[in-house]
Amino acid sequence: MNKIHILSDTRATLLETGLKLFAEQGYNGTGIKEIVDAAGVPKGSFYNYFKSKEDFGAEVISHYAAGFAEKWSACLGEGPQQPLAALQYSYERIISYHEQCTVKSGCLLGNFAAEMSESSELCRLTLQQVVNGWHKRFSGYLRKAQADGSVRTDLSAEQLTDFFWNAWEGALLRMKIERSTAPVRACVNLMFNHFFLP
Repeated sequence: MNKIHILSDTRATLLETGLKLFAEQGYNGTGIKEIVDAAGVPKGSFYNYFKSKEDFGAEVISHYAAGFAEKWSACLGEGPQQPLAALQYSYERIISYHEQCTVKSGCLLGNFAAEMSESSELCRLTLQQVVNGWHKRFSGYLRKAQADGSVRTDLSAEQLTDFFWNAWEGALLRMKIERSTAPVRACVNLMFNHFFLP
């Protein structure tokens, strides 16, 4: 039992270390040796958990998505009960998190999409699965907000969600370029206080 616990701890440490380094340096800018050195794990041990760097990259995407989903759930749970207000509150909390970070690394999903979608089918499919899960949850909230009259109905919840995702990811890229959260704040303000409204 203790051995299983140690194995899972080592795997989690590698994933957390990979997540940090990939966010700061990108996938191609980070080597396996750098990951295992930072994690304090022998290089040979890496292959006990992951078949390849590509497999590890896909696992990091899933690990990041699971962590984000957990934080998002917490934000939605502590925010207002109205669906649109709950979404806006959750994204304002996300922006507050970015403001506390000295390195404006943006969104790991967007970073991976730009860097790996053409070169790794495994990473592309993992990204697609994660984005689809986010999309379903976000559009579910918008659908409820349409039902209570707080969101426009001339476009479907899915169309509105697509547009928000595209705007948000673009704003995150600008955040990295400008090293400022002003673009994401402007995006959230425009979307929630204007674009979504009836």
